[in-house]
Amino acid sequence: MILKKQTYKVDKKVNPLIGILLFFISIFLFILTVPLGFIYGIFHGLFKKGIVGLGEYLLKIAISIDQLGNVGMQHLLNLLWIKKGGYKFGNRDETISSALGRNNKLGTLTKFGSAIDKLLDFLDKNHSLNSIDYYIEPSEEILDQLAWIHIVDKKLLALRPKEKTKYMLPGTQKDPKVSDVMVLTQKIMEDWNISLDISSFEYIGVFEAQADGKRPGILVRKTCYFSSYSGEMSIDPELGEIVWLRYQDRKNVCEVDTLIFDFLKDSDQLF
Repeated sequence: MILKKQTYKVDKKVNPLIGILLFFISIFLFILTVPLGFIYGIFHGLFKKGIVGLGEYLLKIAISIDQLGNVGMQHLLNLLWIKKGGYKFGNRDETISSALGRNNKLGTLTKFGSAIDKLLDFLDKNHSLNSIDYYIEPSEEILDQLAWIHIVDKKLLALRPKEKTKYMLPGTQKDPKVSDVMVLTQKIMEDWNISLDISSFEYIGVFEAQADGKRPGILVRKTCYFSSYSGEMSIDPELGEIVWLRYQDRKNVCEVDTLIFDFLKDSDQLF
């Protein structure tokens, strides 16, 4: 059962003077405390786990430095490494490699950015693609959504919206203040008139792609769950009609949903 509450939320706007003040305070505290903490951390890691503990400690520091670089160099990286409309560097919760990987998938790297990506790939195969972090905090570049995946006889439940050409999977937008389970359960009850069984929720995965109808670089990140339900399924005709899709219907869904179709097909769950 998945009942974990989402703890991240979009940043609130603050007074720029406070930002400047906090910056200098953080620099002062960094200079004052980090050297001592770093030395202690090295000996602590060695004492507790030997070379493995040291490696784990230094890896965490490396990731933090990478995230700092993603923020500190965001404007320069956005200028030199990505084309217009690419996924922006600068999310404080994301590493440079993760943002590089997203642009790799979107095909929005400049020649310079591609050269950096190939260099990293030479050192560590598929480095940027393997570094993509699908659990970073939300930003203006990523639309966070949820989807309920329901399959019967290897056919996938979906909605054919009224006066639209593409099918839609049951789901809704994430709410950072409420757990995925609660948000999805409430939305499915409202739209489909059925009650999802909370105890049967099963996490499937996170899928991400270019958002349909949005400017290049705006991504949709869809977190998917299985769950059984009770009740008789029905939907308001004004919303559309219920359909059951096969893999061949993949061409009539949005880009992120094609990834879900591929996953279900590869795992032999979709016909």
